[in-house]
Amino acid sequence: MKLLMIEDNKSVSEMMQMFFQKEGWDVTFAYDGIEAIDLFNEDPDSWDMITLDLNLPKKDGMEVAKEIRAKSQTVPIIMLTARDSDSDQVLGFEMGADDYVTKPFSPITLVARIKALQRRAHTEPEKEAVPEESSKQAMDIETDNFKLNIDTREAYLDNKLIPDLTPKEFELLKTLAQKPRQVFSREQLLAAGWNYEYYGDERTVDAHVKKLR
Repeated sequence: MKLLMIEDNKSVSEMMQMFFQKEGWDVTFAYDGIEAIDLFNEDPDSWDMITLDLNLPKKDGMEVAKEIRAKSQTVPIIMLTARDSDSDQVLGFEMGADDYVTKPFSPITLVARIKALQRRAHTEPEKEAVPEESSKQAMDIETDNFKLNIDTREAYLDNKLIPDLTPKEFELLKTLAQKPRQVFSREQLLAAGWNYEYYGDERTVDAHVKKLR
């Protein structure tokens, strides 16, 4: 796996390098926002994973995430930061983050979350056969003013398209819409949105739900 770690604290980078090397990963380090963008732009399609500190010199991490997402919609991004408020997490997801790790963090946990996110990025969900007569029902979930199209992965509110839904947000919406009267735990929503055993802070799902609201 080719990983770009964007982190201005060299002691953190050196610590993580030992763990990454143990996994056999090819890791490149960037120590400020400008260097990060330059390295990423050398070959945007070559990166398998990005870890991104938010408090960077020269260019803020949020802006770095936005520029990376403009070039690649698929490369997984894990944000690393001491900012732990819901508003910061929501902004991070809006800028394109797939996961959000607050500092200080355990190197072992970060490695586990990188592995889990990589599995999610490279695993295509199995498609179950849908009988022809029920395909229309499977495609659409509708209430009075809300419609979810499973086939096109689009959501509409008051007949207006809800823009910029991430894959995780769509899966969360689908789960909630399929059983509108059910009360879901954080664990259930994480399983729906991530499709793997989640190693991180369960409050991550709170930030996604807050954005959807």
